[in-house]
Amino acid sequence: MNATALASRLLTERPRPRGIAGWRHAHWLAVGTVCLGAFLGQLDASVIALVFPALGRHFDAGFAAVEWVALAYLLVLVALLAPIGWLSDRVGRKTMYIGGFAVFGLSSLGAGFAGSLWVLVGCRAVQAVGAAMMQANSVALVARGVPGHAMRRALGIQASAQGLGLALGPSLGGLLVEHASWRWVFWVNVPIAVFGILAGWYLLPRTRTADAPAHLPTGAPTAVPGPRRIDPRETRETRETGESRAPRDPAARFDLPGMLLLTGATTSLLLALSTASGLPLPGWAVAALLLASAVLALALVRQERRAARPILAPGLVNTPGVRSGLVVALIGYLLLFCPLVLGPVLLTGAGVSTAHAGLVVTLLPAAFAFAATVGGGLLPRGWSDVTRCRAGALLAAVGLLLFALLPASDVSALPLLATGYGLGLLLPANNALVMRAIPAQCSAVGGGMVNMARSLGTALGMALSVLGVHLAGAESGGRTVLFVLAAVAAAAALLTRPARPAGP
Repeated sequence: MNATALASRLLTERPRPRGIAGWRHAHWLAVGTVCLGAFLGQLDASVIALVFPALGRHFDAGFAAVEWVALAYLLVLVALLAPIGWLSDRVGRKTMYIGGFAVFGLSSLGAGFAGSLWVLVGCRAVQAVGAAMMQANSVALVARGVPGHAMRRALGIQASAQGLGLALGPSLGGLLVEHASWRWVFWVNVPIAVFGILAGWYLLPRTRTADAPAHLPTGAPTAVPGPRRIDPRETRETRETGESRAPRDPAARFDLPGMLLLTGATTSLLLALSTASGLPLPGWAVAALLLASAVLALALVRQERRAARPILAPGLVNTPGVRSGLVVALIGYLLLFCPLVLGPVLLTGAGVSTAHAGLVVTLLPAAFAFAATVGGGLLPRGWSDVTRCRAGALLAAVGLLLFALLPASDVSALPLLATGYGLGLLLPANNALVMRAIPAQCSAVGGGMVNMARSLGTALGMALSVLGVHLAGAESGGRTVLFVLAAVAAAAALLTRPARPAGP
């Protein structure tokens, strides 16, 4: 048996137990498994802001250095979503999803034991690899395992799991930091990851089988195993879930230069912001990094125009409604995560305990999750997605303005609720507009660009928050950033444009 045949056997996905595969509601067990990964990813995204002050004290590090615990995670996630999606088509999405739980759990364990800040940053980068393995495959696993009539409900349940993780993060982080240790913010992921591995192994349907050899990106010929007996469970799963034994075109090449240029441009930009925020680098590094980011961004545009399978398809970006929609998506997540960083800083500075601050800040993602899942039903039926976007952006602007003007105390609850609810109206409607403007055959690329905009918006939100606090102090700088965010939210309402439905 040669190496390629061995790899193909190792990557062959096991069928679900006969009793599970034959149950007519088995697809909901698969949805529940995907929800575990969705919950874990969003919990980890929102919990980290409550840990920044504790990490700064423990490692005797400034805010600009500590923020890289979050930024390293986001940069790796942005870089790997597309290539992992490409690789998953060749080795199996179930395999990659279960592997994502394993990588995430092990790196979380290591993060909790980290003895230095930069070891922790490295563990967070590895964590992001696991998160990308799950995130790049979650929607596809739902789409593959759920009948068409239940698709909308299944995706809604997945969105609810994401919202629940996002909402619980700040309160859980505050409680763990105050009553246990910052290390438990990472260790709490481990049992969830172990449960996810077991659930994925037994409850997820297969996405490739032994007679569909993995198309590993080696360029070598693939050895096909000899004839074998057909497993009746495999036949039943294929018939019931539409699982295909053939992966996509193995000759398709991934846009590696585009991925490297995108990673370099975003990393240079965030490093420049961190250096301006106090990261101990020479003063000239800010200008050099900004210049490097601009040069790499121009090279990225040139690369994407000539790439056979670009990760940022210029033709799609220039489609009416798509470019503005991606900008609004980036702004929306910037507006969501800036207050998650600034809220604990302002509240604890006013004498509120870390645990109490976490509970108050939780209102922002909780309102966001509620509006994104069921809150839209409270609006008039005749409102279009454009109207929902504009109303949501303006409501978020009002909430941020109130947050900037009112004293930091329990009264912060109302501004956070308004901001979260507004963003929960804005982002789903905006994403629907973007995907409606993209041809159906390009939906995967379009979805990837929306995911990139989300991650970049999150990273910029954190970096700009730290910059404001560094330049003008926690109280004054934080409120200045909130005033700017209110203006940006109002601008998002003006940027929203009706999308022209794309052809099939």
